[in-house]
Amino acid sequence: METQIKEKIDKHVLIKRTKDFAHRCVKLCKALPEDWLGRHVRSQLMRCATSVAANYRAACISQTKPSFISKLGIVVEEADEACYWIEFIADEQLLTEHQCSGILHEAKELTSIFAASQKTARSNNKK
Repeated sequence: METQIKEKIDKHVLIKRTKDFAHRCVKLCKALPEDWLGRHVRSQLMRCATSVAANYRAACISQTKPSFISKLGIVVEEADEACYWIEFIADEQLLTEHQCSGILHEAKELTSIFAASQKTARSNNKK
């Protein structure tokens, strides 16, 4: 029973955290320059960052363990892609490293959390 309560709390914390991440990325995107590169990067980052939140939420209501594992895989890929685009923003000096550092740290943490969750779910599914 205690494990189920902890899982529900963790799930709700991660749902909120991924949604907050998406909102933070939207705000970062709003600060990008209005040139062709800024518009391209804005589109890419907004797509993958909002996908992290939406797909994790979908994973939480999966009907089967394989579906959950599959959706978590999408979350991992999208979170990692968000890392790439945030790093790209800093590398191209579209925004300062300082503007990108906090959200990049969160993107890396979310990627690690969901990769570990997927690995655990896979190993538990084999039992």
